[in-house]
Amino acid sequence: MKLFQKLLLAPAALGLFAPVVANANESNFRDVTNYTQDTVEVSIDTFKPLSSKNPLLAGGEGASSNQSNNDFDVDTFSATTIAEFTSNFALATIDGENAVEQELAMVYDFEAAFSSSFTGNDSLDVVLNAGTTNGLFPELDITNQANDLQVDTVTYTNALSDRVTGFFSSGNGASGSNLYNTACVYGGVADTFSDCGVSAANVDMGFGTAAGMSFAFDNGLNVALAYEGQGMAAGEVGLLSNNGRDAGGVQVSYYGDSYGVSVSFANIDNAATGQTQSTGLNAFISPDLGSFPSVSVGFENNHDNSVTGTNNDETSHYFVGLQWDEVGDGTLGAALGSKEPSAENDAESLTMYEVFYTYNYADGITLTPFYYSKDNAGTTESETGIGVKTTFSF
Repeated sequence: MKLFQKLLLAPAALGLFAPVVANANESNFRDVTNYTQDTVEVSIDTFKPLSSKNPLLAGGEGASSNQSNNDFDVDTFSATTIAEFTSNFALATIDGENAVEQELAMVYDFEAAFSSSFTGNDSLDVVLNAGTTNGLFPELDITNQANDLQVDTVTYTNALSDRVTGFFSSGNGASGSNLYNTACVYGGVADTFSDCGVSAANVDMGFGTAAGMSFAFDNGLNVALAYEGQGMAAGEVGLLSNNGRDAGGVQVSYYGDSYGVSVSFANIDNAATGQTQSTGLNAFISPDLGSFPSVSVGFENNHDNSVTGTNNDETSHYFVGLQWDEVGDGTLGAALGSKEPSAENDAESLTMYEVFYTYNYADGITLTPFYYSKDNAGTTESETGIGVKTTFSF
């Protein structure tokens, strides 16, 4: 187009824009401002998407409602799925373990736990973990998977009624006592004290497959059943078979306002022949008396019917833990108990104790300095450990 023709089109274009400019000049901008400030109502639904095709969620919105009619894509989380992540770092040293000193070292682990509900009364839980300890600091209960993220457990739990709940689980961390309500409020550092003095009757053998049920009553009474079976091994080993190992148990617990008691019993197949019957007793009291600590105790007796004679077929295990839940911004605890179940005629009973303080450094971050000591048999020097464990939860 020639320059003269372009100049002729310019007045025509300006004529088209003139009405728009005039309308803009006639607008009442004060009313527009008042409208945005006074008449817009913002509610909880204002920013919800128009479609139920949501991006990945990890907040668990709608976990208690029935979401069977949603249209989420296959590459998204359901609105009833929540995810929790935990990572532990420990900087510690051990002195005297098997007469060998270990220098200062750091270990870590990572865990991802996913939980989904389908009916509002059930839960499918998948736990993945990874970490490396190189065999160091076994008392710190840090995962040792050589940096490989692996599935630890897959568990499905369903509330069959207001009083009855059932579950089944599979994986290296499957525990038959998932629905147990053990009467203990102590939460220390050392793995030896994590079972509150009951190491076998709580049916946590790591056989690979677990199931159980619990029955709750209005008066604070709870009854739970537990089963574990070695059904993941190759060959002819299977659940409830002669070649596999099985464990069954029952627990009765009662909780009051500031105290609780539980009694557990288990029958466990031994690795070779015979069976072990274990009976455990736990109790706690947590009085509301200012600086008075909660007190948790546990005692267990084991009878191995595969042992010939009557001198070494009985072993026992005990635990006492004190915990102050409000010391500054954290929790102070101390415990004393058996290093391991000891035979009834042992000349020397091996003991262990620990002291720890868990400090809430920030939301989702806790720092736990700790010290523990446990006896070794004979003239072997006692093992002592000291360090700091940092936990990130998000």
